[in-house]
Amino acid sequence: MAKDNIKILFVLPTLMAGGAERIMTFLTKNLDNTIFDCTLIVIGSQQEIAYDTANLRIIFLNRSRVLYSIPSLIRCIKKEKPQIVMGTVSHLNLAIGLISYIFPNIHFLGRQAAISKISSYHSSGNKNYLFSFLLKTALRKLDYIICQSADMLQDCKDEFGIKEENLKIIRNPITDSFKVKTTNNIDTTNIHKFITVGRLSQIKGHERILEVLSKFELPFTYTIIGDGPKKNAILEKVDFLGLKDKVTFITFTREVSKYLSQSDFFLQGSFSEGFPNALLESCAVGTPVIAFNAPGGTGEIVENGINGFIVKDQEEFLDRLNNLEFFDPQKVSESVYKKFAKEIILNEYETFFQKIVDKQ
Repeated sequence: MAKDNIKILFVLPTLMAGGAERIMTFLTKNLDNTIFDCTLIVIGSQQEIAYDTANLRIIFLNRSRVLYSIPSLIRCIKKEKPQIVMGTVSHLNLAIGLISYIFPNIHFLGRQAAISKISSYHSSGNKNYLFSFLLKTALRKLDYIICQSADMLQDCKDEFGIKEENLKIIRNPITDSFKVKTTNNIDTTNIHKFITVGRLSQIKGHERILEVLSKFELPFTYTIIGDGPKKNAILEKVDFLGLKDKVTFITFTREVSKYLSQSDFFLQGSFSEGFPNALLESCAVGTPVIAFNAPGGTGEIVENGINGFIVKDQEEFLDRLNNLEFFDPQKVSESVYKKFAKEIILNEYETFFQKIVDKQ
């Protein structure tokens, strides 16, 4: 790397499966290495890695929690001397915001991963007011916060009082090169194949999808890929609704795109999304979407009648299932690549990072 390259530290809690981990790993690997010198700092250990980390410079801090990692993270920043430090998810953004007081000449960025107001509402735990206060303080100290959607930007303004000039919208890219499927098997004589990919948490709304499917009278199978705190509750819901023979659970797979390609429709039940990577990837392979209307990036991806439908309630969701339409996989794929191809989003990040450093 040239000495005058822009040095960036991307900081992650772990390298386990997740949208934030995917995007930060993607940026570390794909930013132009003639301009940027990128290092990935991982708070956790090498025990569980869900992504290809070949040819990446990674520093593992081997700490079990972000709180315990703060001294090590400070030492790492002192040693690496970056121009930009970028974190993601709330508890890590909080730590980075507080650390930024020590390094006034470094640009500290946070990447929001969710819409805070709605995520808090659907959280199963009690609200931690001390955490909320510290998070608001830390986020205001960051130089910039990267938002994945217009709704997220508005949430940062409303919930944290962040000035708009300190907010930047950069959507998530299609990080892999997906092969578009050649056929769409919608036919009343077939068994319809539905799929949902995502963390099994309250905000993802798996249970309301199951409630709709319990009223769907045509033959179908439903694959759920993911793991999380609501798994047992969702399993119980499947049994209660009599869907056990129709629903398949896959905790983790490196072949998500294969399952997406083999499905007829991606179903999203979320009450809120940051920017739904799995939904985006479903469109990328040519599999259309039926999604509940929810704050976040869903409405910036789904175009009614082009790559799927957004519905307002369970009744409309069921109506769409009962009247499934044919979608041309190639057109579904083109609808998202024209806006979220990795070259487009990488260019947005590179331009933004250069602008930050040039203003110094």
